[in-house]
Amino acid sequence: MSRAVLMLVDALSREKNVDKEVVFGALESALASATKKRFDDEADVRVSIDRNTGEYQSFRCWQVMDDEEFETPDLHIKLEEARKRKPDAELGDIIEAPLESIDFGRIGAQAAKQVIFQKIRDAEREQILNEFMARKEHLVSGTVKRMERGNAIVEFGKIEAFLPRDQMIPKENLHVGARVKAHLLRVDRGSRGPQVVLSRTSPQLLVKLFELEVPEIEEGVLEVVSAARDAGSRAKIAVRSHDVRIDPIGTCVGMRGSRVQSVTNELCGERVDIILWAEDPATYVINALSPAEIGSIVIDEEQHSMDVVVEEDNLAQAIGRGGQNVRLASELTGWTLNIMTVAESGEKHAQEFTKIQNLFIEKLDVDEDMALLLVEEGFNTLEEVAYVPLEEMLEIEGLDEATVEELRSRARNALLTAAIVSEEQVEHGIEDLMQLEGMDKETATVLCSKNIKTREELADLAEDELVELSGMDDERANRLIMAARAPWFE
Repeated sequence: MSRAVLMLVDALSREKNVDKEVVFGALESALASATKKRFDDEADVRVSIDRNTGEYQSFRCWQVMDDEEFETPDLHIKLEEARKRKPDAELGDIIEAPLESIDFGRIGAQAAKQVIFQKIRDAEREQILNEFMARKEHLVSGTVKRMERGNAIVEFGKIEAFLPRDQMIPKENLHVGARVKAHLLRVDRGSRGPQVVLSRTSPQLLVKLFELEVPEIEEGVLEVVSAARDAGSRAKIAVRSHDVRIDPIGTCVGMRGSRVQSVTNELCGERVDIILWAEDPATYVINALSPAEIGSIVIDEEQHSMDVVVEEDNLAQAIGRGGQNVRLASELTGWTLNIMTVAESGEKHAQEFTKIQNLFIEKLDVDEDMALLLVEEGFNTLEEVAYVPLEEMLEIEGLDEATVEELRSRARNALLTAAIVSEEQVEHGIEDLMQLEGMDKETATVLCSKNIKTREELADLAEDELVELSGMDDERANRLIMAARAPWFE
């Protein structure tokens, strides 16, 4: 019978053009599945085939668990019992006991055949997919083979891919036999084998379509820096040229708009704005918001945002229908954009001006005139007053050396007091957070540095917020948040 096993493996390997090891694995699974039917319980069975002789052995398996985790006697064994069989057994080990091997000729032939062929089909799909992925082709062109509950199954080559309804362009009605281009979004690996997932809403599809239509991009003369889409409606793409003789926008538009029109047609009429990339962030944002005319821009590096000031009659165009223009420009540039009128900008500036003036009055113990003078000279923080070079402050009309030294001294004292208060709050916060089960000092210190200094503040966080703040895994974040919320349920 061992000879029959080797002959079957060899024949299937040749017929399906897959590695013999894959066939051996499939056959072991089929034998194990048939052997498990001897038991009424949920037995874990392993079958091992000798690759040289074809002889095979069957084993029943149990995983070693401690008393707290021990759940199913059919699948688990306690550590104490395991060491009676294997003295050096440890938690997590697998304990095996030999079983009488099932007769290969008595297996339900059809059931075994189904298991084997399913395994081989999975291996074939995996092999074809690996070959495709190795070519790094992220733009897929295929045919809709069938529709399943609004989702499309797209066939390209020997691969069937999944195009979900939410990754289709809105109002797009795909039908069986339709030719489509899509971006390879990801590969899901589940129990049914690898599943290629496509997208027609991804900004990367826009980039790949332009690469297809504009040879200069593939040649490296032009570069697509970024893209943003409101699928089916409007998109923006930023391009730059590595050759000063080539106009990046005109090249992407093509003769009489032929190139951009081809992309638009593929994306169901989606309007595409081609934007000139600029190294200067403000210039880049101005280009991204076109055709709206921008009055001025105030950059906040710390918040990575910009206040974009426009005239009243340009406001609607800058924002766009439903905020579309500013949203796409923000996604394209990576900056948070706040569109405002000249009047709104003036009001915001006045509020900030007053806020800084009041800060100086309170912390430096000066009158309104002195605080106003500092703000008008461009001072925005206590740190600037404390550490700007003495010579620069002496250039301010109305300030002598004694006054400057006194201002610098008061600013430094205010900063020192604030630092001491902050340190005390951190220490108190660490003590409070350390009362939680599962909390350690390192994590508590990190949280306090991010202004999470009480159990109540921790309890108010969402799991993903805590993961982002601390870098811990989802499971631990969930445990700590639930521990902090325990008083809510008492």
